[in-house]
Formats: sequence, C-alpha cells, structure tokens
Amino acid sequence: MSQVDVSEFKPLLDQSVGYGVVVGVGFFFALIMLMITALQSNFSRFTPKSSEEFTSASRSVKPGLICCGIVSAWTWSATLLQSSTAAYTFGVSGPWWYGAGGSIQVAMFGMVAAKVKMNANGAHTFLEIVRVRFGTGAHIVLTIYAFVCILVVCGSLLLGGAATVNALTGMNILAACFLLPIGIAVYVVFGGLRATFICDWTHTIILFAIIYIFVFRAYGTSPEIGSVEKMYELLVQAAVDTPVQGNAGGSYMTMKSNQGLVFGAAALLSGFAGVFCDQGYWQRAIASHPKGTTKAYMLGGLSWFAVPWAFGSCLGLSARALQNNPLFPTYPAPLSAQQASAGLAAPAAAAVLMGKGGAVAILLVVFMAVTSAASSELIAVSSIVSYDIYRTYWRPQATGAEIVKVSHYFICIWAVWMGCWATILNKANIDLGWLYYVQGVVLSPAVIPVVLTVWWSGLTRAGLLCGSIFGAILGMIAWMIGCWKIYGAINITNLALPYSAVCSGLTGLLFSGIITVSVSLWRPEKYDFKGTRAISMLDNANELRGDDKDSASVDNSVTTDEEKAEMRSGKPRNTSSSTDPPLSFDELHASFKRAAWYSSVMSAIVIIIVPFPMFFSHYVFSEGFYTFWIACSIIWVLLSGTFSVILPVWESRREMAQMLWKGLGAVTTHITKG
Repeated sequence: MSQVDVSEFKPLLDQSVGYGVVVGVGFFFALIMLMITALQSNFSRFTPKSSEEFTSASRSVKPGLICCGIVSAWTWSATLLQSSTAAYTFGVSGPWWYGAGGSIQVAMFGMVAAKVKMNANGAHTFLEIVRVRFGTGAHIVLTIYAFVCILVVCGSLLLGGAATVNALTGMNILAACFLLPIGIAVYVVFGGLRATFICDWTHTIILFAIIYIFVFRAYGTSPEIGSVEKMYELLVQAAVDTPVQGNAGGSYMTMKSNQGLVFGAAALLSGFAGVFCDQGYWQRAIASHPKGTTKAYMLGGLSWFAVPWAFGSCLGLSARALQNNPLFPTYPAPLSAQQASAGLAAPAAAAVLMGKGGAVAILLVVFMAVTSAASSELIAVSSIVSYDIYRTYWRPQATGAEIVKVSHYFICIWAVWMGCWATILNKANIDLGWLYYVQGVVLSPAVIPVVLTVWWSGLTRAGLLCGSIFGAILGMIAWMIGCWKIYGAINITNLALPYSAVCSGLTGLLFSGIITVSVSLWRPEKYDFKGTRAISMLDNANELRGDDKDSASVDNSVTTDEEKAEMRSGKPRNTSSSTDPPLSFDELHASFKRAAWYSSVMSAIVIIIVPFPMFFSHYVFSEGFYTFWIACSIIWVLLSGTFSVILPVWESRREMAQMLWKGLGAVTTHITKG
C-alpha cells in the first residue's frame, strides 16, 4: 500500500471518557492511596511524617515490592508505545531489542545498589554521595544531569500518555498534559515513597492483567487474528505489501534487521542513561532492605524484560498485520511516520482487536504507566530539591520536619511544571520517539562517572568533572557531525533519528569513561569511603511518630562515640531502620558478586547469545519457530506477573495481618465506646 496517503487517527471514544480516566480514575486511585497511607500511619510503625520514611521508606522495603516498583517505574508510556512502534517498524527484533535495552541495566544496577549499601547506606540521593566525596563543583554538575534526566523522563511520560488519550478520545492534548500529574501529586504528598510503592503494586496488577487480555485476545479469540498461525500468515503478507528495508527478505519475522540493530544500540544507550542517571532508581536502592537489594534488582530486570517483549510483540505486530483491515483507525492508509513516532501503533491494534473495549484497555494501561512512573519522578525530584539544594545550600541545619515540608511544596510545584514542560515540548513538535532517542544523547556522558562514585576508590574529582563535561562536549560534536554526514541536514527531526542518536550516545558514553578513568589514574587517589559511610539519617523512622517528634531529628554532623568508631574502622554503617542485625561487609560483598554474575549472564544471553546467531545467519522465522518465540514471550510475562504481584503480598503477609488486626481492634473499641 502506498505510504503517501495519510489518514487521521479516528477516535473510538468520546472526550468524556478521556476526562473520566484522567481525572476520575486518577483521583479514585489518589483516594485509595490516602486511605492506605492513613492505615499505615495509624496501625504500623512507619509514618510519612518522618523524613526518612517519606523519602526512603525507612530503608526497609522487601525484594518483592522493590521488584514490583522497578517494573512499574520503568514501565513508562514509552515502554508500551515505543516497543510496539519498534515491532510495527522493524518486526520481531524491535521489542526484543527494546527489552534488552532496558532490562540489563536494571540487573546491572543491582551491583550499584550493593555498593550503595556497602559504601553509603545512610544517603538519601546519589548526589549527596557525590557532594560528600567530591565537593560542590562535582555536586552541581551532576545535579544538572539529574534534573535533565527527570525532565526527559517527565516529558516522555506526559507526551506519550497525552498523545494516546488524544488519539483514542479526542481529548485536548494540552489538557491531558496538565491534568495527568494532578491526582498523582495528591497521594505522593501525603504518602511519600512508600505510597508510591503501594501504588506501583496496584498499577502493576492492572498492567499485567491488560497485557494478558491483549495476548490471549490476539492469539486466541480475536476474529481478526485469533491464532499464532493466522498472525504468521498476515505478517508474511505484510512483508510482501510493505517489506522492511534492511531485513532479511524484507520480513518482519527475522532478527536480521539492520534498522533493528541500530535501534537496539540506541535502546541500550538510552537505557543506561535512563537508569543510572535517574534518582528514582537510586531511591529504590536506598529504600530497599540490605538483605534483599540485589535480589530485588535481579528480579526487577528479569520481570521487566517481558513487558516490552510480550506487549510490543503482540500489539506492534498486530498493528502491522491488520493495517489493511477496514477497522484499522487510519484505513485505508497505514500509520504515518508522525503517528508511529507518537506511539499510536499499540492503540491502533487495540482498536481493531477489541473495538471500544480495546481502546479503553490501552487508555487505562497507558494511564497506569504514566501515573506510576511519574509518582517515582515526583519523589525523586523532591528529594533532590530538599536534600541537595535546600539542606545543602539554603538551610544546612534543616530538621526532618522541614525536609518533609519542602518536599510537599516542591511535589506540588513540579506537578504543575510537568504540565508546562510537556506543553512546551508539544508546541516545539517534539514527541515521544524524539525524547526516547535523545535521552541517551544528553545523559550518556554522566553514566560512568556516576557509577564509579560508589564503585571505584580510585576515582578523583578531576576525573569525574573532566569525564562528565568533556564527554558531553564530544558527544554533542559527534551528534551534529553524524546528523549532518548521514542525513545531509541538521534539524530537529534528523537529530533524533537512530544513527544520529547512536553516534552521539556512544561517543559520550565511551569517551566520558576513557577520560574519567585516564584523568583519575594520572593523579591517583585511594578513597576509603569513610566519609560516605558517615552519612546519617535525619531521624529514626522507627522511633519518631507524630509532628513533634520530627523536631528531634539528628544532623549529619552529630555522631555517637560508637558511630565514630565505626567510621574509623571503615565498615559500612547500619542506618537501616530495620530491627534485623546489620549485614557484614563480607555479606554485602557476596551480594555484589552475585549481582555481577547474574547481570553478566543475563546480558550475554539477551544481547549476544540469542539475537546475533540469528542476525548473522539471516534466519527468517518459520511458522513453528515463530510459535515457539511467541510462547516464550507469553510464559515469561506470566512469570513476571507472579514475581511482581504475588511475591510482594507473600513477603508482607505478616505486616498486613497485623495492620488489619489492629485496625479491626480500633474499630471494635470505637463501636464499644460509642
């Protein structure tokens, strides 16, 4: 079919449905979260009035909930929409490379999380570690990177979500950009980080339920497809009608995809930047219980991989298979390049597979992805402002109560700014696809310096500054030259094309690493991490309950004789609010080694062992192998749902029973007195 003809995406739902989901469902979840927060405050030992509980969940969150939080926070609207676009554009290689480009970083972050527990367990942000180790200059440079990361993430979330709402309901895009963050801010303000974890869990249930619905609809009950065999036939025909340039035989069912491979490289760079520069991930490492930190990130990376692989393979390939179907929203034309870049392949497939029900389902799942990830970013940015700006440069003696108050204010401010920022991007014709590719461009130079801050004792201040600054400069030069040489002109569209993004991101990542290490080795130092291990909590979340007790918070400069002895010994301090005995250095180091082995094996499998033999052999999937491929994605996503939904409940069954028992006791007492 000709690519010249372009049709508008026909909304299947009324605008009222869009407003109902964005406003009504948003505030419904906010109300539920407020009720859960009230139960937690009254009937558990944790209260969000404590700064440590508000910003780091008292460092007591168990692996299952951390895993769930990782899956939920890393499932952006881009995860669902861009992975489907990749499948629609490149075929089966697209969602595989998208999953590989984000999951191995999460698994690798398990090593960083172990190092955080070893070398800076009392920290609240990764920037706090940078300031203690390297001083103000390095702190300011990486604070800028942290804010750029949050801006990119927030823009991706809102633009993808708003474009989907607009396409399916006709709701005004700018209204969606402003209304989406409001309900999120309500429960984050009152519940803090633990409320976002609980919200993540509820959202993850809906996420996996809808993925399962689409998977079984597409491959089982849909009259338009209804079986893997029929999907295969339709994709074979699609390769005849619209062959993929650079794919073996023009097929959508091959890992031999030149464009897909470049997309994979861009996805890997974007994934490294999006994980290691995002305070939201460091915050989950800080919030996790020391015993389960590496386990949580191992499960998180494994579980998340299945989301873009199964969802993108299902809806992205369905969109390509069904583009000649009269029910397709842009029929008789396929999706335009702009519509595909905006992430509309998944909504188009959902509309054909399930009609209005599919439109509602995709609207709901994208809304959940936006709200869950945005809640993580709101806590992250409020922590940076309260600890790294307010307490560092404005009021060094700020108490825990003041930190919570500043966090509350800035969550509200940032929720409004998110809408303004998304509006600016929309008016500049920047969409989800543009931000996805550019993320690796602007953030890659900071990845290695940030990781080495908690990892390598030989890193120096000069090495960190030179690597993060000159790496960015070289990355920008490579970006412009690559765009000019490959595409012939430097403009907004060409700068976000895959080859331009890879040229810049790879240059920034590699050269920043080379410069950082080389400069550090030129004038070597041997840091003992005593300073970062001395970072202490503002208050004890186990003991402080109520407004008055927050005023008793302890400043970082105040330490007991026992704490000073720990600092002199160089051992990691026990700043966890858990009543369990602290882990020894050897135990933490063993966790680090487990994470290293796991992430290495997983990276080898998903990046090399599975895709490259099929790439170099130019193998085109047979019907039997395609059936096996789809079956693996379905089994994997079923296991992921088990890890993310059931495991958190099992791990917290005793605490939930105690809260329920205390709540029933309080109600009984109240009725009796009444």
